[in-house]
Amino acid sequence: MSKVSYYTAEGLKKLRDEIDHLKSVERPRASQAIADARDKGDLSENAEYDAAKEAQGLLEMKIAKMDEILANARLIDESQLDISKVLVLSKVRIKNQANGMEMTYTLVAESEADLKAGKISVTSPIGKGLLGKSLGEIAEINVPNGVLKFEILEITRE
Repeated sequence: MSKVSYYTAEGLKKLRDEIDHLKSVERPRASQAIADARDKGDLSENAEYDAAKEAQGLLEMKIAKMDEILANARLIDESQLDISKVLVLSKVRIKNQANGMEMTYTLVAESEADLKAGKISVTSPIGKGLLGKSLGEIAEINVPNGVLKFEILEITRE
């Protein structure tokens, strides 16, 4: 059974673009590397040929895996999301109860997480702890250091 993944329009486009790049640029490059190595003579003692064939196999595996991910990808309809609770694609402003520091994160699918851009995965400890919480609630999140408490200050959509 394949795992369904949820994507924003931007994330789905990025996935499709990467697959297109692998198929249209990397696949021909791998085929050319095999042809070049084959032209160098005896295949039984040609390490370059073996390496090129192995690289092609790995590339084809990656393409097949990404095609499967794309086949099971679902686009999230952002207009249908409820903003009374923290869900996937919620933009959440939280306050750390211990030090008063405020942070804003957008909860996204694991494949779209990018901490530098303020996007955290719903499968991360903080993401899991925030899911389903409402405005004003305190989320208690178990982390390796202990328990962090975050107050939900604001929930919006991107």
